[in-house]
Amino acid sequence: MNRRRFLQAGSAFVALPYFETFAAKQEKTTTPPKRMMFLAFGWGVTQQEWYPDQEDIGKDYKLPEMLKPLAKNKQDFTLIQNLWNKHSDGGHWGSTQWLTGANRYAQPGVSFSNSISVDQVAAEQFGMHTRFNSIQLNGSEKNVHASGHGPGLSLAWDKRGKPVGGQNSPFEAYHKLFSKGKTSIDELKKQLADKRSVLDVVLTNAKSLKRELGKVDKAKLEEYFSGIRDIELRLAKEEKWFDVPRPQASVDEPPKEIQGKNEIALMYDIMVAAIQTDSTRVLTYRQPVRTLLTSIGVTVHQHDMSHYHYSNNPKCEASKKRDLAQSELLNGMINKLKSTKDFDGSSLFDNTTVVYGSNLRYGHLLDNCPTIIAGGGSGVRMGEHMVMPKDTSLCNLWLTLLQGSGVKAESFSDSTGTLDEIKA
Repeated sequence: MNRRRFLQAGSAFVALPYFETFAAKQEKTTTPPKRMMFLAFGWGVTQQEWYPDQEDIGKDYKLPEMLKPLAKNKQDFTLIQNLWNKHSDGGHWGSTQWLTGANRYAQPGVSFSNSISVDQVAAEQFGMHTRFNSIQLNGSEKNVHASGHGPGLSLAWDKRGKPVGGQNSPFEAYHKLFSKGKTSIDELKKQLADKRSVLDVVLTNAKSLKRELGKVDKAKLEEYFSGIRDIELRLAKEEKWFDVPRPQASVDEPPKEIQGKNEIALMYDIMVAAIQTDSTRVLTYRQPVRTLLTSIGVTVHQHDMSHYHYSNNPKCEASKKRDLAQSELLNGMINKLKSTKDFDGSSLFDNTTVVYGSNLRYGHLLDNCPTIIAGGGSGVRMGEHMVMPKDTSLCNLWLTLLQGSGVKAESFSDSTGTLDEIKA
């Protein structure tokens, strides 16, 4: 059996999306799928007014001032303190290792390395059933320092520790998910065949080269082969979905230019539409901060804002405005998920895990990562303030959410176990 025939056979296992036509027949025997969303914000929080008092735990905790916009949904999210990634040792590394927990010095002689992110672990399983394994979204702001503790690099990293690219605006995201396109099916198939022909030539040449390489170079070549195999799988999946029409979006086409608070709100709506149409079940969003500040009338630079040292000064006031705006947006996302029905009559919120947070507390402090979990997708107890033992691995939370969502995983990164105390 040749390689292409194997791919054709394997692609037959890619399932079709949920169609409303069939949902009524299936709802008595089929439960809605689990979904996962990871929403990251940069530059930390106003810690003295974002975190509850660590002595005030349980369901009756006092909601901090910066989370007051979420008051009506207090019973539908849980805030967890004292989580961190022990290998995150640089305040200017942003969101790079938030979802991976990786040690960037893990490879001897290499100044930076990363590992697979939790969303991509889920995507490997959930993606078998959807057009897109996962969707990665980023803020549209330009000229942001790539390793800054604001937006940083991609949230999503593949199994080789390479960043997974994504869409940088609501306009791009909308057309990725819902655009019908103008290229005919025959032309798409021709393009696909051309891509495969190039891969065949490259792979043949690479295999002949392997005999001449040393041990280190052979390891590099194996990584290259792994990348080729990933491309082949993606091509096989594209072929399987050629004849499946794109779903009708529940949101209008966004403008090409939109920034700040409106951009984030619109991106949240597109994320909800993506899971409502079962286009994907895993999403990450690294939302913008600089343009958010501008849109709410803040002129303090985002870096300066994160380095406030006392209350009642312009930096701290800017941080508070940012926190309140982000809480309002999150509240809107929760409301949207709760009001959108799944095919069995439950809400999308009941079957989705929403992770909202950052790997940065404020300034350059990387302990006690801001962490909020909402939704019923992974079986976490809702409506509580929980305080873990100091320096609990954030990867323990990621493992807990993976397993609670039905992902087969025994461990994740440097996890030492699951957080059993947060399970419903």
